[in-house]
Amino acid sequence: MIGMLKGVVEAVGADEAVIDVNGVGYLVGCASRTLARLEPGQSVTMHIETHVREDAFRLFGFLEDIERAWFVHLQNIQGVGAKAAFAILDAVPVSEIANAAALGDTSTFSRAKGVGPKLATRIATELKDKAPPQGRSFSIGLAPHPVEPGTGKPRPPPPRRRPAALRATMRSPPCSIWAITKAWPARLWRPCCASGARRRRSTT
Repeated sequence: MIGMLKGVVEAVGADEAVIDVNGVGYLVGCASRTLARLEPGQSVTMHIETHVREDAFRLFGFLEDIERAWFVHLQNIQGVGAKAAFAILDAVPVSEIANAAALGDTSTFSRAKGVGPKLATRIATELKDKAPPQGRSFSIGLAPHPVEPGTGKPRPPPPRRRPAALRATMRSPPCSIWAITKAWPARLWRPCCASGARRRRSTT
C-alpha cells in the first residue's frame, strides 16, 4: 500500500494530478479544493489513501492527513463513495464537517454537489453517533499543528522569549559578584557593568 508521496507536481487535470517521484509519475485522484492548490513544478507532499479493487488500483491524495481521515470516515456510511466524499470535502471545510457531525446538522452536508436531502440526513445522523476519525498523525477531528500550504509539513512553533526580568538579569550580572571575588589581583579585573562591578580577565 502507498501511504504518502513526496515529489514534484508534473501535471494537474480536472479531477487528478500526476506526481513525479524520482522519475515515476503517480496518477492521484484529488478533490477540486486540493487541485486548486497545486501547480506544475511545485514540490509537494501528499497523504495517500489507496483503494484496491479486482479491476482497479487507485490513489487518492490530500495535502493534510486529517482530510484523508475524513475521506475514509465518510465512506463508512452507506451510499457515500469516493465521489460523494470528495464533494463533501470540496463544499465543507474539515472544521465545519467535525462541528456538523457533532450537531447532526443536515444542511451542512446537503451543500455538497450530488448529496441529496435523504443522503445528507443519513450522513448527519450516523456521524453524530460516531467518534471523529483518527488520522495517521493521531489527530482527532482537526490537524494537531498548523501546516505549511502545499507541503503538508507542520509549521514550526514561534521562538520562545525569556521574561523581561530574566533578560535584564542576564545582561547585567549582579554586583554581588564583586563582593565574592574582590580579593583577586587588580590586573585580572575589567569593568562588566555600569554600576562598577568588574569581571575577571582571562588568563589564557
